[in-house]
Amino acid sequence: MSAADDAEKLIHSTAFDVETDQVRQISPLVRRLVENNPGPFTFTGTCTYIIGRGDVAVIDPGRENEAHTDAIIASLKGERIAQIVVTHTHKDHSPGARLLAERTGAPVVGCAPFVAKGGPETGLDSAHDLAYAPARVLRDGDAIEGDGYSLVAIETPGHASNHLCFALPQERALFSGDHVMAWSTSIVAPPDGNMTDYMASLDKLREHDHALFWPGHGGPVAEPQRYMRALSHHRRQREAAIVRRLDAGDQTIPDMVARIYENLDPRLVNAAALSVLAHMEDLVTRGIAVAEGPVTVAGRYRRAS
Repeated sequence: MSAADDAEKLIHSTAFDVETDQVRQISPLVRRLVENNPGPFTFTGTCTYIIGRGDVAVIDPGRENEAHTDAIIASLKGERIAQIVVTHTHKDHSPGARLLAERTGAPVVGCAPFVAKGGPETGLDSAHDLAYAPARVLRDGDAIEGDGYSLVAIETPGHASNHLCFALPQERALFSGDHVMAWSTSIVAPPDGNMTDYMASLDKLREHDHALFWPGHGGPVAEPQRYMRALSHHRRQREAAIVRRLDAGDQTIPDMVARIYENLDPRLVNAAALSVLAHMEDLVTRGIAVAEGPVTVAGRYRRAS
């Protein structure tokens, strides 16, 4: 099997059948509930994780959704939420933290609030939760401690500029948010999403020895080192395809999307264009491509001579 075939097989091979808003023990220290918000960007829904027993941490309570919040609280009868932890501020991950904090009194900790680069309505920046206000911002290496567990923050910008993953050393596991998922590649959408940062964050995680990833959507990522190698290869293949289109004379991102992405779900055309834009930003920065004006989806590009 070629590296390209291996990448495609790994990235699109994981089935995930689960009842929404039902708690399930998935490891000795971890329980999971899946919010009922399926879609082309969320797969079967947002995964909320409960860490520990007694005094617990809750990672990514999802949207501001009463039903999901009720399900989290109902699953923790006789226990206390000590920390509400947020990986990043996309609206399918963080607004529920506010509601859960109001209902339980638990503090919200995790990623920094979102700061827009091009205004909150630019690109997918409008997908951020602008009301998010944590009691404590965690930085690279910061840890929170619980009874029998710890969660260690790892800064992984790329999918979102404020994205954090959280290591669970007691199980050699990582809560990977939207940075690495088994069911699909993560969208990297400028101006907040940045392909250079995303690739660097992948390389950073490859320096660790986690045995399993628990992502923000879908089932676990087994063999994470092998999987991340496949993800990196997949992104480099996409970059190479864009360079080939530039060499063939394509000058616009819509033309490239039409030729690079086969059998694309129409709902994902805009996302594909933003992904190509993220690659184009990186190519322009590295001097491989030239932008004739601003680097935008509507811009015109050519191969650097």
